[in-house]
Amino acid sequence: MKGFSLRCLVLIWAMLQRSDMQVAVPATVLNCCEGDILILLDSSGSVSNYEFSRMLFFAADILRPFSLGRGHVRVGLLQVGTKPNLEFGLDVHSNQQSLQKSMRSVSQLKGDTNTEAALRVAWRVLTETEANVPRVLLWLTDGVQPGDVDQLMSELKRQGISVLAVSTVHGNYQVLKRAVTPPLESHLYNVDIDNIDIITEDLREAIIKIIGAERLHVVHLTSHSAVLQWRPVLRPGSGYYILTYNSVRKMDPEARHSLPGGSSRIELTNLHPDTTYTASLRPEFNQRLFKTLSVNFTTLPDVLSPTVVSVSDSSPHQIRVSWGPLQPNRVQRYVVEYGAIPSGRVQTMTLQRQQNSTLLTGLEPGTQYLVTVSAVHADGKERAMSVRACTQEAALPALADLQLTQVQHQEVQVAWHGHQEGLMGYWLSWERQNSYTSSVYLHPNSHSTRLTHFTPGSRVCVSPVYSSGRGDGICCTAERNTGWLN
Repeated sequence: MKGFSLRCLVLIWAMLQRSDMQVAVPATVLNCCEGDILILLDSSGSVSNYEFSRMLFFAADILRPFSLGRGHVRVGLLQVGTKPNLEFGLDVHSNQQSLQKSMRSVSQLKGDTNTEAALRVAWRVLTETEANVPRVLLWLTDGVQPGDVDQLMSELKRQGISVLAVSTVHGNYQVLKRAVTPPLESHLYNVDIDNIDIITEDLREAIIKIIGAERLHVVHLTSHSAVLQWRPVLRPGSGYYILTYNSVRKMDPEARHSLPGGSSRIELTNLHPDTTYTASLRPEFNQRLFKTLSVNFTTLPDVLSPTVVSVSDSSPHQIRVSWGPLQPNRVQRYVVEYGAIPSGRVQTMTLQRQQNSTLLTGLEPGTQYLVTVSAVHADGKERAMSVRACTQEAALPALADLQLTQVQHQEVQVAWHGHQEGLMGYWLSWERQNSYTSSVYLHPNSHSTRLTHFTPGSRVCVSPVYSSGRGDGICCTAERNTGWLN
């Protein structure tokens, strides 16, 4: 145990020594940014000493290239435990030497994972800062029982604060997914603690995109929309922004929006797919001249329906097939083709463009079908998707009748009648004198058998057996006095 502790201490010391080494800082990162970053560090008892040290070193490495202080990047560190601990606030460190030394001296809190209490502190720290600079909450956690953080995270995001998260392999993905701001692919990471270094550059670049000074950039793209974001240089109520955009091929008249001074993002809609646009943002303020920002972006290729085909409500003779998304303004009609695999007759249905499901009937039970949904678009394009679907097995025939006849004392004749088609045999079970249940499998040509040492009042059951399973049987109880059925 002492050897293990010594190895851990050596590893931590080596990591801290590495953090104190001089590293080459890209010129593009120095003085690149202006904004506030608050590290929300899980310091609870669910995090091992090793994991805590790794996360702490990772945070220090993320921050190392930035120029610190007002007008640049301000950094704070808030620990999550039973009670939150603001290790240092945003105005404490104005240079990397001071920051890195402070990061090396942080001690783990242990205790419970009271993320809710820590988020209330984070809200106070980040909302009391200047609102005209971008603000980032970077949540480092093992994800073990983070608590009900949805409402608090939503409040932070409503204040314009960007939330990014890194979780080790224990992470609660659904909680983290709801917590972070889009896009998920660059703002949410789930990584093994031993490999956390591999995301350093990607995460740092994601932060730079948020706090990059005087930059207009695209944070989300679809085939018909784009979300633009910028560092606000105007205060709410003072000045406004003029944003203009158009496709480079001038497909439409130039669009123009006037936005209030507190704005930092806008969503552009009704764009053409797979089209390059240019956008410009000009801050208007009568006491100061700001430069115009611009960005070019290309929307994603068009999404043609159907992109999803699913089956439901399966029964022996029918299946419901559904598809989406509905695009009634672009689709003329849908064609559904289906046939049994491998060589069944293909049947075709033509449906209206407003319809997104249909019921396929008259199918064979226990059969696999290939179902293809095709959309005929108004521009002549066609898109098809196929799915395999199986009907349920038909209900197995039940036993027709069952009779018990007393032959003599403690002996009965059992007779039954079943459906012969597909029959593999019969399964007979009964109670003996000692209440012990016996059973036997009988030939399909059997229609009766005699049971000895049979106690009046005992129960007898017979079920037909088919190749695909057992059909419904019949159970009878012999009356104690007469021996006839109950």
